[in-house]
Amino acid sequence: MFTVVVIVLIVIGLATLLYTGRGRVQGSGGRGLKRRFGPEYDRAVALHNGDVRAAERELGERVKQHGSLQEQSLPPEVRAHYVTQWAAAQEQFVETPQKAVIEADALLAGLARDRGFPDGEQFEEQMAALSVHHGHFVQGYRDMHTAARDQSGTEEMREAMVEARGLFEALVIEQPATPDRPPPPAGRGHAPRAQSRRHAKESTT
Repeated sequence: MFTVVVIVLIVIGLATLLYTGRGRVQGSGGRGLKRRFGPEYDRAVALHNGDVRAAERELGERVKQHGSLQEQSLPPEVRAHYVTQWAAAQEQFVETPQKAVIEADALLAGLARDRGFPDGEQFEEQMAALSVHHGHFVQGYRDMHTAARDQSGTEEMREAMVEARGLFEALVIEQPATPDRPPPPAGRGHAPRAQSRRHAKESTT
């Protein structure tokens, strides 16, 4: 009888420790999700009408599904090709904004695919995976994808294309981002910077 009581007490103690530890993990998980997803965290909370727990469950599922994805390196010639094509799309914007945005959207989808993310034909899945690894930059890509398919005004398309370049640069550099260390600006790593933000704005006006 004494042995049974001891076993019960041990089980209760372990259960208490597990529950406490789980609460700590969940608490730190919220901070970790904010750090990992950046603006995407706030967007998820807004989409869930301010329900932080629901938003964190959704983001946690994204991490479970895509967190183990390993970004693939790009051969130098492939990286150079993407940089050249992105610059060409920016230059084309002056004459044909809609066509330029469509081409830039397809270019980003292909670049993400070549880095190891889901194919762009499944946009929502690709976006979910990108948000786990580049949450600070995905909104620009989302806006550009919408602009490429809607009858958006020229200014909306220009802004979307400028913002989407953040993800482009994050993907075209060699070193992958981590939740604790956002990617360095392109131009400081091995990849050439496509254009500065100021020059990009001037080229899309």
